[in-house]
Amino acid sequence: MIIKLERIEIQTRRDMEMVDVTEHVERVVAESGVRNGIVNVMTLHTSSGLLVTEGLECLERDVLAHLERLAPKDGNYWHMRYLDIDGRLGFNAGDHLKSILGGISCFFPIEDGRIVKGSRQRVYFVEYDGPLARTFVVQVMGE
Repeated sequence: MIIKLERIEIQTRRDMEMVDVTEHVERVVAESGVRNGIVNVMTLHTSSGLLVTEGLECLERDVLAHLERLAPKDGNYWHMRYLDIDGRLGFNAGDHLKSILGGISCFFPIEDGRIVKGSRQRVYFVEYDGPLARTFVVQVMGE
């Protein structure tokens, strides 16, 4: 059994954006030596996410616009206050809610050393609170 975990850092450029990371995931799978197994991808941040969808710029805009409508940055949230736990100002509740709605991970089967996915499926790291240096992990498990 092979188990490999790789941390990948990216620099986001905008407050909200979708970054196609499919090639990063495919590279980690190829370098792992796993022929058959699974790959899991997960963000390490509570105001970002991971999504799988078709790789179209118009769809990227639609996804971000819809999530903003569901959890607006300027919403009336309880999180908009000084936090009891550390005295820091909580200001990004809408971004945390987007992360919850969109999800923080995705996984795919691996067959014959390749990710099993639809021909149009792409893996996106989604920034809700940027621009920031962000880290996501890719874990490959199998034989």
